[in-house]
Amino acid sequence: MSILPRGASIRRDAGLHGYERALRRVGLEPVAGVDEAGRGACAGPLVAAAAILPDGRRGVIPGLADSKLLTPARRERCYREIVERATCWSVVVLPAADCDVLGMHVANVEALRRALARLVVRPAYVLTDGFGVDGLGVPGLSVWKGDRVAACIAAASVIAKVTRDRIMTDLHESFPAYGFDVHKGYVTQAHQRELAVHGPCSEHRRRFVNVRTAHSQLVGGSGQ
Repeated sequence: MSILPRGASIRRDAGLHGYERALRRVGLEPVAGVDEAGRGACAGPLVAAAAILPDGRRGVIPGLADSKLLTPARRERCYREIVERATCWSVVVLPAADCDVLGMHVANVEALRRALARLVVRPAYVLTDGFGVDGLGVPGLSVWKGDRVAACIAAASVIAKVTRDRIMTDLHESFPAYGFDVHKGYVTQAHQRELAVHGPCSEHRRRFVNVRTAHSQLVGGSGQ
């Protein structure tokens, strides 16, 4: 659905918990937020997370915001607070190979569905970041820049981002040539240079044009 349920309204100054409070007022609780990390990366897994925050002061996470707006140190602090305070949370990791088979949009939707399904508490309502997700089994709302305006989405965003960053740092140990610990698999000039020299590894997504180009150039060059 694209609008809030009848009777639920949010003031512009409602803050990060405005959506959850508005939904609780009309009897829709608990409210889950879902988000992903790594959709735009050309290497590494796609990670999706879901989170339900408790009502009241315990659900107010110090420093919580969109994970992309936080420093790595602040994200780690928020992560620890979220996993300790959340009513429940879950995380799903889709490998790069699965992203290639499914395509990024389908993989993204599938990962969000799986994350929601893994919550041990069934939500009454779901908030998603940016676009709607069908087949959740409960009503929901897509929120533009949801990780900046809804606490449960921001919490899911932090869980997904921290989990993925840790995975990419571990992958650097297996594939040190690419600098995964720095750029986390996203397209940067340094990453492109290493792709041109070494070609893609098993963690690169073949659906991305820059990865296919690097592979074809390396194969073509080696055949000359």
